[in-house]
Amino acid sequence: MREPAIEPRPAAGPPRRAARGALRTLAAVALTLPLLGAAPTPAPPDSTRLHHAFATAAARYDVPQSVLLGVSYLQSRWDAHGGAPSVTGGYGPMHLTDARAALAASDHHASGTEDPRGDEARPPKRPEARAARAEKLPDRLTTLPEAARLTGLSPERLREDPAANVAGGAALLAEAQHRLGGPRSDDPADWYAAVALFSGADDTASAAAYAHDVYEVIRAGAARVTDAGQRVALDARPDLAPDTAALERAGLRTASAAGTECPRTVSCEWIPAPYEEFGDGDYGNHDLGGRPASQRIRYIVVHDTEGAWEGVLDMVQDPTYVSWQYSLRSTDGHIAQHVKAKDVAWHAGNWYVNAGSIGLEHEGFLADPDAWYTEAMYRSSARLVRYLAEKYDIPLDRQHILGHDTVPGTTTATIPGMHTDPGPYWDWRHYFELLGEPLRATAGRDSGVVTIRPDHAANQPVFTGCERAGEPCAAHGSSAVRLYSDHDEGSPLIRDIGLGSAPTTGVNDLSSRVSTGQQYAVADRWGDWTAIWYLGQKAWFANPRKHPTAVPAKGTVVTPRKGLGPVPVYGRAYPEKAAYPEGVPAQAVSPLPYTVLEGQKYVTGGKVPGEYYYAVTFDEASHRVVRGEDLYYEIQFGHRVGFVRAADVTVTSS
Repeated sequence: MREPAIEPRPAAGPPRRAARGALRTLAAVALTLPLLGAAPTPAPPDSTRLHHAFATAAARYDVPQSVLLGVSYLQSRWDAHGGAPSVTGGYGPMHLTDARAALAASDHHASGTEDPRGDEARPPKRPEARAARAEKLPDRLTTLPEAARLTGLSPERLREDPAANVAGGAALLAEAQHRLGGPRSDDPADWYAAVALFSGADDTASAAAYAHDVYEVIRAGAARVTDAGQRVALDARPDLAPDTAALERAGLRTASAAGTECPRTVSCEWIPAPYEEFGDGDYGNHDLGGRPASQRIRYIVVHDTEGAWEGVLDMVQDPTYVSWQYSLRSTDGHIAQHVKAKDVAWHAGNWYVNAGSIGLEHEGFLADPDAWYTEAMYRSSARLVRYLAEKYDIPLDRQHILGHDTVPGTTTATIPGMHTDPGPYWDWRHYFELLGEPLRATAGRDSGVVTIRPDHAANQPVFTGCERAGEPCAAHGSSAVRLYSDHDEGSPLIRDIGLGSAPTTGVNDLSSRVSTGQQYAVADRWGDWTAIWYLGQKAWFANPRKHPTAVPAKGTVVTPRKGLGPVPVYGRAYPEKAAYPEGVPAQAVSPLPYTVLEGQKYVTGGKVPGEYYYAVTFDEASHRVVRGEDLYYEIQFGHRVGFVRAADVTVTSS
């Protein structure tokens, strides 16, 4: 049977409250001409077909075009991703979800050899993988089949054809407006509740937060060229004030934010991780603490879950598992908090970092470049991070907003097993724009420091091993820039001696790449190539002036004190042995297999104390924060950060 064409038609629903303007009427009439046998409307230029699809779908389903564009921007920023599904099985510009056709699951914290707690003072915590619970999928993960029912278009076409996908999204919005008894109005202010329902959220707070973001997009306006080269624009409506009261008729559950530590601009609920004893005096899945009074919170660590939302929530509520402070849902940016900021979660694989950080898990998959993150989740995460950074005085830079992949191993033995998420496809440049700290040039062309900043969409280095070892991954925009031993792409890749193996282009091999937002001291320049100090070596990357992958920056750098010789690099800033009180075993201050040589420079994120949190029993009475006299500097040493003793280095401005 032939599928219906995507052309305008009346939509079922209550009478219109407002008459269409003359221009809208003429547009709708023009779009119906092919049905009446008149000459066909000329095809739009290739670069504006998607924008035309929005106009066509808006007219067909009587949805204000600004609403349709605003929803799609929050879903995908109008990108089609070549028909590939998002991390939650969402397709196309409208992120229509078909989870059964797309979702896979694994277990982030059970992969590799990393001990998420990262403290040798107690046995390693390496949780076993387990399957997520099987149950009926929530409505938010099955919007594509519903769009197929409403439009008569096949699921395949809705997945693969951006214009059909936009029509499916318009049909869902029109159906939501009809269910709510709302008017078929041209005024976008009347569509707030329908937009909230489109999110698929089952609670009022999540739906409202989603709708708020959509209307923020409409008020601000937007324009961009999509991943398929389509030019799409949404005119700003700065005075638009939506009718929020209509959401009360939606019949959604009321989710309490009681107990959460979240900004009011996000949807947040408390789903606690248990602090419980089990078997032979063991306990889980975090440690109680008194931060920031007991010790400062210095870092926020960005993870991805490697699993779907429901399964991830099951795991963090298991006392035998591990923990993190917050989980973020891809479909609508909803947040669940599990551990209070004052307490220490077990997530980063490095106890020094855990003791001074807050962990955020984002629903996603590292090694699936096309399993994209929604704009809704990026925005929600950025709001949460801004809130936490302001509350705990955490700098908004890549040495304090860490990826799990930039957390260092604690000792030489742990380096190969450290995790590598959120991986090369997380869009750090866009994330920092949302954080309100866009990555800009801050110095002249010949500065001594650079900030890595490629164009995410155009930057597509070759990676392998996403599906099978050695096989190329799908070409995709990336935050990663590859490093070579000379100013030539035919030269060997930079080697990381800590990994103990030859460097590769593997998606999980961090030995020879830097990431957007990271800062490094310049070691040399040659034409369109720049060399930086990296892992004790001079590492080169292509940096053409017309399309730079790094921009000049100001920064503070450390270099070895004169005459001292090679300076050891550490994976944690632990106090000296004399600082430990009776009853608290001294922790080894063991250097990693790296050194900083004379003349080399590394950008520092600032001075930190030698500090160790002793917490190995369920009873808090034995917990201690040990501080020594030794101070350290955190440095951007390789892809991961590291620490050097303050007594070993001198600090200068770049």
